[in-house]
Amino acid sequence: MVDDGSLDNTPESISRFKDDPRFRYVRTDNQGQPKAKNRGLAESRGEFIGFCDADDLWHREKLKVQMPIFQNLKVGVSYTEVSYIDQFGTEINKPQPYSRYSGNVTNQLAIKNFIPFGTALFRRACVEQNGSFDEDLPMGIDWDLWLRYSLDWEFKYIPEKTYIYRLWPGQMSKNYRGRYDNASRILTKFLKQYPNILPESVISRAWADMHVSRAMAIANAEKTFREPFKDILAGLRKDYAYWPAWRSLAKLVVRKF
Repeated sequence: MVDDGSLDNTPESISRFKDDPRFRYVRTDNQGQPKAKNRGLAESRGEFIGFCDADDLWHREKLKVQMPIFQNLKVGVSYTEVSYIDQFGTEINKPQPYSRYSGNVTNQLAIKNFIPFGTALFRRACVEQNGSFDEDLPMGIDWDLWLRYSLDWEFKYIPEKTYIYRLWPGQMSKNYRGRYDNASRILTKFLKQYPNILPESVISRAWADMHVSRAMAIANAEKTFREPFKDILAGLRKDYAYWPAWRSLAKLVVRKF
């Protein structure tokens, strides 16, 4: 467990585990999630790795469901569906908007990060071969990680819910402008590091999706028209045949008029 400078009673709460040799507690000075997660990677000893953020939960059967997948030595990452609760623990019926993929998923991942981070288990060999979290990124560190892992490993999707994600006001994932600013940075970085990996059609669609997703996030949160409209047009210039862009444009215009 990595305690990244919490101000609550975490040290006291976990004291009952202090004599369990499987449990290790590390406290750091609020260095941010990339460094905290990398510290967790460095302190861990197992062949397989999974994360559970402080406000989330694993299902009891998670390891039983996912670990058999790794009998296939080509699979580096196993991931599943996710369920949601609010800050009080009440289950939320939240639709899953993304398609999930298995196998060699680099092209699909470049267009959309469809992997719920907390559901994923991955091999330590992925870290050794393809690196850990980029500590220069304040957000989107999982997408950056999966893109690199997808270059050498297969991914396997299991359509079961093994992770409970807690939604609460003010969480980092609601910083939609910061999220898409970092997404642009991550995709630019990936294309620069691996210039011959993605087909031009995938690159165009990736940028189109980013523009459209950003547009609708801003439109939904800020109830505005002009900036999202420009973003969608920018997406269509990248990929004129990207139908979600046309669908989003229609929604935006209907809302306006």
